[in-house]
Amino acid sequence: MAPSILQSVRGSKKSSTLDSIEETLEDQVDALKAELATLTKAMRDQGRDQSRRARKQAEAGLDDLIRSGEDVISELRDFYGRREAQVRSTVREHPLATIGAAAAFGLFVALLARR
Repeated sequence: MAPSILQSVRGSKKSSTLDSIEETLEDQVDALKAELATLTKAMRDQGRDQSRRARKQAEAGLDDLIRSGEDVISELRDFYGRREAQVRSTVREHPLATIGAAAAFGLFVALLARR
């Protein structure tokens, strides 16, 4: 081990006391290093676990979002399918009114486009 600060202070009488203190301090430093390593490992494991939980929640949320999006698309298809059937029925029942309405709409758009 590298020479310690306490080695320069050692005298013949106090040598054993200083050696004892130095050994105690080295033991405490070693114990702190071991405890720090244990805490570091525990924090790494906890971070890994939290990351896994967050990923699972995100995947579940994404699955829910996809399902709800598919439901919305299905509802929109049904809605526009019914509207298409209504428009076709109206056009078949009132062809002249439909042509007149389309012509009026065209004239309105043309007037707006001129301005």
